Amino acid sequence: MEEQKTQISSELEALCAPLPAAAERAGKALEERYYVSLAQAAMEPEDSPTRLGPKALALESEVQAELEGVRQVSRTLVQTYQTLDSAADELSARLRDMRTARERKWYVPNPPANSAIDLAEARRDHFAQGLNIYKVLLICAAGSFAGVVVEMLWCLITNGYLESRAGLVYGPFNLLYGAGAVCLTLALYKYRNRGYQWSFLGGFVVGSVLEYVCSWAQEALLGSRSWDYSGMALNLNGRICLVYSVFWGVLGIFWIKDLYPRMAKYILKIPNRTGRPLTWALTVFLLVNALISCVAVSRWSERVAGEPAGGGFWEFVDQRFPDERMERIFANMEFGPPAGGR
Repeated sequence: MEEQKTQISSELEALCAPLPAAAERAGKALEERYYVSLAQAAMEPEDSPTRLGPKALALESEVQAELEGVRQVSRTLVQTYQTLDSAADELSARLRDMRTARERKWYVPNPPANSAIDLAEARRDHFAQGLNIYKVLLICAAGSFAGVVVEMLWCLITNGYLESRAGLVYGPFNLLYGAGAVCLTLALYKYRNRGYQWSFLGGFVVGSVLEYVCSWAQEALLGSRSWDYSGMALNLNGRICLVYSVFWGVLGIFWIKDLYPRMAKYILKIPNRTGRPLTWALTVFLLVNALISCVAVSRWSERVAGEPAGGGFWEFVDQRFPDERMERIFANMEFGPPAGGR
């Protein structure tokens, strides 16, 4: 393998070594051929006050053709550089992941390398191989659950008490976290074997867009808000702010380099026979749960506004999801105008 790698790099070096000298010769040739001619053409009296003469037109046409050729070569070299730089970055990341996966810590096992997950999925012909629909749905379900657990623990650590961070009426699930996990995976999966900078950039952009859209949609559809950053620096309409966007970028690295391979490792343990029906059962449960939650929150918003139940169905909703229960589930939800006056 070492000999093969040496042969590959030696071949590339042999191909690229003459390029700087060739580019320098090309620059000198262009200077000798055109610089003086263009200067002389600029000094000659105009044949017409409105158009160039025949000689100047011919020179211009020739220079334009040369420019197009040089620019095409330049684009090819840039593309070549980007391809080789991407290959080097991916090879370096795979080597780093291999070293990390092989290291052993006493307090927590290291995540498997993403490349090892890819290889295991392909060899087993797993039902959730790659980034298919089953993998995406399982990531959504797992992310919806894990996000709530992490935020509840964070509340316990920072505030000294446990408080619900659920986004659905049944179970510790919040589809915002599930959607975030899915969006991060879709955006970063292609770069899972690349350097950290791509993971940070992808997490920063994806997380910020997702948070803004979800905040706007919740306020537009349900008249409620679950977060408001109006009091924080560099915020946009109170829906996103720089601090949490940076947090999303760091989360992008942590997700695709640590959490995703751990999750994929456990998904690999699900047999093909039970994996597909289990995935669809979880998906149906979450969809029905989300529909019921939207109905319950919508009616809760109407009760806060003093609107009476408009029939037997809404009276049933009031009985099943009274204010006390909704306040316990959605501890941070607020109704009415935002703090910033939007």
